[in-house]
Amino acid sequence: MMIGWRFAGAGLLALAAGVAAWGFPAPEAQQDAAKRPSDELGALKAEVARLKELVPDQSHAMSDVAYHFTNLWFAGEKANWPLAQFYSDELKSHLRWAVRIIPKRKDAEGREIDLGGILGGLETSTLKDLAGAIQAKDREKFIAAYKLQMEGCMACHRATNKPFLRLHVPEKPDAGIVEFRPE
Repeated sequence: MMIGWRFAGAGLLALAAGVAAWGFPAPEAQQDAAKRPSDELGALKAEVARLKELVPDQSHAMSDVAYHFTNLWFAGEKANWPLAQFYSDELKSHLRWAVRIIPKRKDAEGREIDLGGILGGLETSTLKDLAGAIQAKDREKFIAAYKLQMEGCMACHRATNKPFLRLHVPEKPDAGIVEFRPE
């Protein structure tokens, strides 16, 4: 009988060891697993920091805005409405990009300015009027809407403590290779 109990005891011990190995990781594995989330978090933070270095700053996006806004003037002035529509669409796209880069800025008193809210206001007013003038193919309305949009840009510059970024009607296009006369 003793031999039977020994075999039974050894069998239970083997079964328990198998269940433990199968269902529960060894203490070393548990320690490794405990380290992994912080290692993964550290790796994730490093990746986010690396990606932030790749994203252009807002001044880059605003340089693109200036490029498209300048060329929009010449397309509209020459009544090249398909080209004006292209530059109008690019202008709006790059303004949205600039706001995604820095959605909020501080004014001179340190108050937060919501650039998305300002852009939303422009999109439902001056940018909408500019798009309407392009759709109507009305040069005079375009000129008036363009100048009004320029005032909207200046209002944003003043609100974000950048009044030194003063705009004027462009004297020459930024795209020297683009033909502005309609076909």
